[in-house]
Amino acid sequence: MKRVATIVLGTLIMAFGYYYLNEQFGLAEGGFVGLALLGRYLFDIDPAISMIVLDIPFFLIALWWKGWRFVGQAVLAAASLSLSYAMWDRLDLLTFDIQVWPATLFAAIASGIVTGYGLGLVLKSGGATGGDDLFALGLSKWSGVSVGTILIAFDVVVLAISLIYLPLSNALYTLIAVSIAGRVVTKMLTEDAVEVAIPSVTKLTPKNDLA
Repeated sequence: MKRVATIVLGTLIMAFGYYYLNEQFGLAEGGFVGLALLGRYLFDIDPAISMIVLDIPFFLIALWWKGWRFVGQAVLAAASLSLSYAMWDRLDLLTFDIQVWPATLFAAIASGIVTGYGLGLVLKSGGATGGDDLFALGLSKWSGVSVGTILIAFDVVVLAISLIYLPLSNALYTLIAVSIAGRVVTKMLTEDAVEVAIPSVTKLTPKNDLA
């Protein structure tokens, strides 16, 4: 139950950043969300549909790789993120009228911290908010490269393609946001790994002392 609550909390935080910072300040998004927006621009495909289409193959692979429990948590996280975004949209608690530099720069930095922390909570709890997160987790396990670094690289590629319709300044601000988010995720997952390793080292200490 605690794991589920943490996943929901993480997606609430992510959605807050996406709606109140990214959307209001004209920042784009990386990953599959960015690809979905590109699909709307080029082919007039509803992003809600294209995101599902992009996610399905990775959820099927995760089903074989991780099993039903992991896929269930991933679906929970993806659904919670969508519902959280709709909730913040309906509540519309904050409105920012100043959307130029340096306000946009501050928004990009804040977005990176907020969305990165939210995603870190989800990943630490065993969930994933979409196929791009699953891709990053799988590639990290295979290559040894951190999840955050893979997410940043993927986001950079998507943003580069999105320059077809996205102003360069918005792409650069978004790049700042996703870079910070990736570093926050890496730090959170690294700290989690260290905390897991410390108890096992401690258990060996008495034996070493006796020797």
